[in-house]
Amino acid sequence: MRDYEQLMKRQQVLADFGEFTLHNQNLDAVLNEACRLVGDALGTGRAKVLEIQNQGRSLFVRAGVGWDPAVVGHMHLPMSERSSETFAINEGKPVISQDISKEERFEVPEFMKQAGVKALVNVPIRFPGGKAYGLLQVDATEPRDFGHQDTEFLRTYAIILGPVIDRLQKLSTLRATEERFRLVVENARDYAIFTSDREDRVTDWYPGAETVFGWSPEEVIGQPAAIIFTPEDREKGEDAHETEMAAREGSAPNVRWHVRKDGSRVFIEGTTTSLRAADGSLRGFLKIGQDVTKRRYADQALRESEELRRIALESGEMGAWRWNTRDWSVRADDVVQKLWGISTSEQPHSVSVYADLMTPEGVAWLEAAMAKGLGPGEEFHGRLKVARGPAAGRWIQLRGRAERERPWIINGVSFDITEEKTAATRQEVLVNELQHRARNLLGVITAVADRTVKRGGSVEAFEERLKALSRAQGLLSKGGSDTVEVGALLRAELAAYEDEAGGRVTVVGPEVLLRAPQVQNFALAVHELTTNAVKYGALKVETGRLAASWEIVLDKRGRYRLALSWIESGVAIEPENVTRRGFGTELIQEALAYALEAEVDYVMGADGVRCRIEMPLS
Repeated sequence: MRDYEQLMKRQQVLADFGEFTLHNQNLDAVLNEACRLVGDALGTGRAKVLEIQNQGRSLFVRAGVGWDPAVVGHMHLPMSERSSETFAINEGKPVISQDISKEERFEVPEFMKQAGVKALVNVPIRFPGGKAYGLLQVDATEPRDFGHQDTEFLRTYAIILGPVIDRLQKLSTLRATEERFRLVVENARDYAIFTSDREDRVTDWYPGAETVFGWSPEEVIGQPAAIIFTPEDREKGEDAHETEMAAREGSAPNVRWHVRKDGSRVFIEGTTTSLRAADGSLRGFLKIGQDVTKRRYADQALRESEELRRIALESGEMGAWRWNTRDWSVRADDVVQKLWGISTSEQPHSVSVYADLMTPEGVAWLEAAMAKGLGPGEEFHGRLKVARGPAAGRWIQLRGRAERERPWIINGVSFDITEEKTAATRQEVLVNELQHRARNLLGVITAVADRTVKRGGSVEAFEERLKALSRAQGLLSKGGSDTVEVGALLRAELAAYEDEAGGRVTVVGPEVLLRAPQVQNFALAVHELTTNAVKYGALKVETGRLAASWEIVLDKRGRYRLALSWIESGVAIEPENVTRRGFGTELIQEALAYALEAEVDYVMGADGVRCRIEMPLS
């Protein structure tokens, strides 16, 4: 009879607890009532609910009856390996301790001993799905043999309690979320937030939407959401396309111009999100968008300004930079970095990135300029040479101006002046070279005149030698440099005889450049060889042949030398008739050796002249 009464009482407890949870949605109140009912049902008057917290490292006494107020809602217990609470949660089954004074399996918390607990039983509480929430523990102040019926009742109680806790926690979270949403939608006046049904008719119109678009809820609810689209977008079906994408993919971007009630336009950046029921069926759409019209106009103006600036800089191949001389940081665009041969995505970066590439003179100039400082609006300019890196050798012009309000900030541009510097340097070199060349030419002319006259030469011979010098100078001027190609010089000298010789003259060799100081004496030597060939050799008779060829050879020290071979054949020469040593022969054999450090092998044989000239190349 007693067991029957106990069973009925416990069934009544379960019914009372179920009735209580139907009318109360406060989790703490529900848990405390659960403890009261279970304590009465087991006749101990003392029970508590422990909640897992701190990522499974501790248990919090969330609710309880028969306990000091300093324990419930305040006490935290570590989830140690030797606690009965941890064991029950991990193993998922009840733990009974009939007399904690004799307990050897587990360590009992000291506060429970001080509270007079002699026996206990606990069962784990789990959410739907099996995740552990904590446990329900019943305590007795005297040793007690909790039996099978007790643990089964507590297990049943815990099975009911888990879903109740889960529902109330989710309800609390939902209410908090709804409250936050309400506060957001009611105070976010620059955000247009509204909902629509499956046919995209407006169902909810929040204050932000009224502020942005101008329609009141009474005017717009029930209307198609397409009324906010521009006529051209509606004509293209953009409104329908947006909801179709949201229904298909879950959301769709809504970034475009819209219209207000008064017909003016507003630019919205937002999204349209599909709303679905628990079974996945489409219920409608949530539309959230921010009014960014002012920012849109500002961005457009900025883009236009930046585009004009970019065109101006690119047309002048200029790069822009901003230098903070207090912390030595620089912001530089891609053009500036390209000029210096660097690549860094870090903005700002240290000016040392550029200083490391400068010449010592450039670094010294920069430090001196910064030590002096700039006044408000004062200009800053200079020319620096890149000494290292991919852009080594490049000259860069800097032009900047200190800000008036913040003179330690210098804004400026940089551009490549390498070509200008090279042209200036080249011009200076050419002027010096021209002066030097003129002095040399006058010296050569004086020497030729002196030797020709002293040897009793004719005016015609002197003029021919001047013409040879003139041809060489013409080749130098025509090339626009201080070099002449050997083949061009030979062909210029022999041009008057090649057609007449009818293929009996060959000129062949690789491209070799002679510098201006070599050209004048080499041209005179070729002229004398040609003159002798015309007077006595291969160019005098129809049977004669002339082969002029050259190559580059190496001397014993590995230096490059020009080797010219002048070979005449098919000529009957009587050496006794050409024994006179003239200025031409002397020029070839001695002057070249002196002026050009050349080695000359000049032999007059029975059938013509054999001459080999070797001279160093610059």
